[in-house]
Amino acid sequence: MKPNLLAGVLRLVCAVTVLGLGACGSLLPKPAPPPTLHLLTRDSAARALPSLASLPSLKIAPVQASLRINPPQAAAGFDSRRIIYLREPYRLDYFAKHEWADTPARMLAPLLLTAFEAGGGFRAVFAAPSAAAADFSLDTELIRLQQDFCHIPSQLRLTLRASLLDNATRQVLASREFDVRVAAPSEDAAGGVIAANQALQQLLADLVRAPGFTH
Repeated sequence: MKPNLLAGVLRLVCAVTVLGLGACGSLLPKPAPPPTLHLLTRDSAARALPSLASLPSLKIAPVQASLRINPPQAAAGFDSRRIIYLREPYRLDYFAKHEWADTPARMLAPLLLTAFEAGGGFRAVFAAPSAAAADFSLDTELIRLQQDFCHIPSQLRLTLRASLLDNATRQVLASREFDVRVAAPSEDAAGGVIAANQALQQLLADLVRAPGFTH
């Protein structure tokens, strides 16, 4: 084969190969866009919590006790970043295009700290782990955080179990399950997130004022 003819054949083969690769690439599925991330926010929760000393119905003695807030735990099914909703009882579904920025339990930890600091029921409040000794410890477990579409409008349900322990005696001084339901402003993930933050404000306010959880 003549050199010029051979070179022409090679160029043709290369061109066909490039076109073939381009066609194959166009047939590949496009990667899915990243999910929209949502927060349980510290600012909105902090603004919702008046100091216990500002409530005229409560007589607050001088506060001397300190509180350590242990890392919140989460019940099975609620320990991931996926945003959960229900369309039928006992079945958990997840929004495909929306997620929490972190697991709700981890986002809850600094919010609990802010709530008890603002509540004024303890001389000092700090998060575990810490080298500082504390008189009391707060254990919490996120029982549920879900948008329930079995109701119209849909409802966001937030349930937290909290226990206050005396660190000297290891005695449980108070234990209670806090359950809050808030109607979502829209029937989608964004509406559920707004309702979740509203429910969180109410739950934190109820927790820091609850009998047995203030010293």
